[in-house]
Amino acid sequence: MRAVFDQSTITVYQAYSPAIAAPAVAAKTFVAPFKLERMTWIKPSFLWMMYRSGWGAKGGQERILSIRITRAGFEEALSLACLSHFDPDVYADYETWVERKLTSPVRVQWDPERSTALQPLPWRSLQVGLGGVAARRYVNDWVTDITDITDITEHAHDLRHLARQASDLLPPEMPYPLPPNIATNIGAAI
Repeated sequence: MRAVFDQSTITVYQAYSPAIAAPAVAAKTFVAPFKLERMTWIKPSFLWMMYRSGWGAKGGQERILSIRITRAGFEEALSLACLSHFDPDVYADYETWVERKLTSPVRVQWDPERSTALQPLPWRSLQVGLGGVAARRYVNDWVTDITDITDITEHAHDLRHLARQASDLLPPEMPYPLPPNIATNIGAAI
């Protein structure tokens, strides 16, 4: 997986309506009307977020947020995670996966990474769904900063047909050094 990170934080992306985004940016964490009862999906890949939100054109996803969270929190979430689908390379059997899925507050999903034209690329991007205790820890303990980057995404979208210029606006994502036990837990290639 690739992401923007430093020694202590990793950047993830989410898209929300202005009603949720504005209070979150002001508070530097998620506050009402954000609902902790719903699973919230974070994405370390900027372009996958653009794909999911249609460059911020989908209803309820007009504001693109860049969220810095602690690496310790991100890795804690991944250590609690269950893949969203059964994978025999990760789980001993189907029943083991079902049991893990029933007890895990975190879902992990791998989908094709996207180009600036939102076309699939030959490698995978990570999506992390946080629910229950993981969603509460995300909001109350792991989030360190929230920035509205909608203007940047709109500019990159306007330049997407000029791949080089659009790429210059993209966050500098690098391979994230997952600890081996976490990589195994989420089915990541090391």
